[in-house]
Amino acid sequence: MKKLILIITLLVILAGNSYAQEGGAEPPYGMGHLEAYSLFYENFRTGDYEMARTYGEWMLEARPREIQGHSSFTLDRQFERMIDVYAGLGEEETDPVEQRNLFSKALEVFDLALETFTEEEIDYFRWTYRKGRFFQENRDYVDDAMDQAYAEYLKAYEMDSERFVGTSDGYYARILLDHYVSSGEREKALAMIEDMEPLAGPTLQNAINEARNSLFSDPEERVVFLEEELAESDDPEGLLSELATLYEEIGDREKALETAERLYDLNPNYANTQTLAEIALSNANYRQAAQYLEEAVEKASNDDQRKRAYLQLAETQQNTENLQAARTSARRAINIDSNYGEAYMRMATIYAAVISNCTSGRSIERSDRTVYWLVLDYLDQAAQADASVRNAANRRKESYTPVMPTTEDKFFSGWETGESFTIDGSVGECYSWINETTTIR
Repeated sequence: MKKLILIITLLVILAGNSYAQEGGAEPPYGMGHLEAYSLFYENFRTGDYEMARTYGEWMLEARPREIQGHSSFTLDRQFERMIDVYAGLGEEETDPVEQRNLFSKALEVFDLALETFTEEEIDYFRWTYRKGRFFQENRDYVDDAMDQAYAEYLKAYEMDSERFVGTSDGYYARILLDHYVSSGEREKALAMIEDMEPLAGPTLQNAINEARNSLFSDPEERVVFLEEELAESDDPEGLLSELATLYEEIGDREKALETAERLYDLNPNYANTQTLAEIALSNANYRQAAQYLEEAVEKASNDDQRKRAYLQLAETQQNTENLQAARTSARRAINIDSNYGEAYMRMATIYAAVISNCTSGRSIERSDRTVYWLVLDYLDQAAQADASVRNAANRRKESYTPVMPTTEDKFFSGWETGESFTIDGSVGECYSWINETTTIR
């Protein structure tokens, strides 16, 4: 039935008038331009690419700029459709030789378009990067497809770098940059990064950062590169921040401190204050670290930053044996986040340190051992509140359990398991500031 309709349609067309073609090939079967185009479009629309090819190849040969009776006809649009026709036939073809031939014909249409139309008639940039995309998307059917895709993307980039970077949220720019990085073409990659970075959105900027890290994975080499960049930069904050970290990594503490101080002078925000604190901690300069951490607490922009700064401050204060201040800082971290397991762990560590301080120079007595009940309370809370510290809390409990008051200690002191017990001056003057209640274990 379908063949019968096609034969009748052809007979009707052959009986009709045809329009003369000025200096070009005529449509097949002696039909007119409008009829030939109509059959091409209808078969293209319905996916009958084999039939569409017959009439489409006439248009590629004749290249009519207009078709009488069809005011919206544009030749470049038919070129685009013929690319789809050849690619569609190629995907369905089972003979690998013919399959590659069809994809080659599709690629020839790209070249024919640039040969046929001027830059005023078509967008050369768009046709060039679309040719690159065609190579990329059909790399299973075209030899050396990705190398040719990169070449087309480079042409488009050189035509208009700003537009290329903005196309598809920098997707094609990322592909070209990754190619240069993976093939070891460092100079090309760096030149592209320098050109693209001022134009990059967040996604492309992340790709640029990853590419830069890949190009300079060796810390010493990256330091040299960043120092050169810093000398020419009008916005040095990001470079200084990375350099401070790298100097620490390679063990150049003097330069790390110098760079961090320069960064702090430039912008004394939370992050830069925290950096100075961490450098001071790495140098065991706990008093200076505590000063910066107190500043960081005030500059924190959210509770997560604030609780971590308090916890770090508690550890720093404990290192200077300012145990009461350390407890205050750890409690403030818990007040911000009652499920902050590390803060409960720090409380246990602080009270264990109190026992060590109070028994320094003498033997530990049964009253001193009662404070371990409080230590175990905080380890229990850590394990219950935060699964991430549960194993560590349980291991530490095992180490403290043997030093708790023994059954004999409890008997001679009249302590009953399960009763409340207050750790204060009654335990010993050294513990008077604790003033917390625990449970006899």
